[in-house]
Amino acid sequence: MAAHYDSKHGIVAVPPEQLYMSFTDMRNLTQSLPEKYRDSVTADFDSIHATVQGFSIAVRVVERNPYSLLRLEDDDAPFHFSITAHFDPAPGGTDFSIEVDADLNLMMKALLGGRIKDALDKAVDGLVQVSQGKRPEFPSDLG
Repeated sequence: MAAHYDSKHGIVAVPPEQLYMSFTDMRNLTQSLPEKYRDSVTADFDSIHATVQGFSIAVRVVERNPYSLLRLEDDDAPFHFSITAHFDPAPGGTDFSIEVDADLNLMMKALLGGRIKDALDKAVDGLVQVSQGKRPEFPSDLG
């Protein structure tokens, strides 16, 4: 069963080119993680692998549209999903948002649906906070 989730939009106080470039190399994403999560994440230019609460998940970049869109897909996950990050020009920076499409069965959709939407919104909020020189808050239940 296909499920679609959209994050909120947030204005990140950097130009789209700069924000996009920080996402296009998956190794950059590991550097922004809190220290306690870094041991459970590995990455190369095109992919990132993480273990969270004993669950292993990997994604790989399948589309790069410079400065506007980055699309990732699962890499041998128990269910298919894709993540699309949007980088749109906006006054004062970049209008950033994330979409997730996932093939979830009814039980998985009921268990994860709300958590996926919350995680997407927290990711957008975190980027906005970092761009404003604030320290983002990370959920304590990730690992």
